[in-house]
Amino acid sequence: MTASIPSTVTLAARWQQYTALTKPRVVQLIVFCAVIGMLLAEPGWPRLALALPATLGIWLVSSAAAAFNCLVEQAIDSKMVRTAWRPTAKGELSNRQALVFSALLCAAGSAVLYWFVNPLTMWLTFATFVGYAVIYTVVLKPMTPQNIVIGGASGAMPPVLGWAAMRGEVGPEAVVMCLIIFLWTPPHFWALALYRVEDYRRSGLPMLPVTHGSDFTRLNVLLYTLVLFAATLLPFVIGMSGWIYLACAVLLGGGFIAYGWLLWRDYSDSLARKTFRFSILHLSLLFGALLLDHYLMPWWQGS
Repeated sequence: MTASIPSTVTLAARWQQYTALTKPRVVQLIVFCAVIGMLLAEPGWPRLALALPATLGIWLVSSAAAAFNCLVEQAIDSKMVRTAWRPTAKGELSNRQALVFSALLCAAGSAVLYWFVNPLTMWLTFATFVGYAVIYTVVLKPMTPQNIVIGGASGAMPPVLGWAAMRGEVGPEAVVMCLIIFLWTPPHFWALALYRVEDYRRSGLPMLPVTHGSDFTRLNVLLYTLVLFAATLLPFVIGMSGWIYLACAVLLGGGFIAYGWLLWRDYSDSLARKTFRFSILHLSLLFGALLLDHYLMPWWQGS
């Protein structure tokens, strides 16, 4: 039974509740990766007439997916310390309010992308919404411990969306960036799940540490950091980037592997938290290095 909604809520409090539904920190990383895709798709500075509405549209649809996720998982969220504060879990927003909010954001974002960017970007972004909000959240997450692996495909799409916005097509460079995020997602989320395992156990979600134990999960984290390391070298291999990016990729990848190794050999909740935090830093700096290389490589080569 949904908790009653307080009748007197200030406008500022209501704004904070709706903002919380959009998971701002998660969406921030999504938009960041999409913007990187936009910048890398252009040889020079991007066309702002496309980049600005594309950023807005992707942000709106991503926020809509986050709000829909909060709506679907309100019962689960209420059982977990990490998510019990969410407005839907606390009953501060009704199901109808969350659903209407999500639908409006999705419609607005899709309209911006269709009319001011291009139809391909709109359809790819909408497909990402369906992949995350429906296929992952409703179907995969409560069904299989491989939910993060399979569902990671939708979370890996932001660079593809950004690339498509500027080019009107999906190139191999965009696919490589998508692959990197796809392989980064499991060790990132499993590090979190390791030190939040009791939360997931109470929620009933079949996360890997719950279904297969800590040892098996830690081994998988390590193995994925190794595969991820290989994937992060692909931009250099295909000529998408130069030596600046390669040096950063090796250093960051080595750091992630080191965390994975330590986590596998001598586990502690503190180390799992550090691994999770480093994974966010890893992806942010990796794509930042890709962008830096993109603009410095022509100057470095003297062109």
